[in-house]
Amino acid sequence: MHVQRVALPGSRVDSWTVLGVDDAPVEPVERYLAYLSDIERSPNTVKAYAHDLKDYWVFLGWRGLDWREVRLEDIGEFVAWLRLSPAGRDGRVAVLPSVEPAVSASTVNRKLSALAAFYAYQVRHGVDLGELLTTWGPRSG
Repeated sequence: MHVQRVALPGSRVDSWTVLGVDDAPVEPVERYLAYLSDIERSPNTVKAYAHDLKDYWVFLGWRGLDWREVRLEDIGEFVAWLRLSPAGRDGRVAVLPSVEPAVSASTVNRKLSALAAFYAYQVRHGVDLGELLTTWGPRSG
């Protein structure tokens, strides 16, 4: 998976998307990032959210989870996964508890904010999020 810059039709503003392992856009992420561009969020914000959501999708793939069916515990595991080094994230090496986290607390918080905003957008568009919505996600209404 990777983040790709895209040129919006009829605009001089760049946007960003997340491409899956098949090099096709990850549709729910694509729609959300397009929405952010449409409401004129900063290209830097869209880029940061693209990277945040790419990391989340990598985690979901590693765990075999569907983004619509995650539980609050899965979000906690995502945070723990983020703190691992890249080699530790894919299980190639064991990570000792004394090792410094790979990302700062502020980066983790930004990624969680990106996820909360992504899920709020999905709720507004009628996506059923099951248990996640009732325990962590934004409430509709």
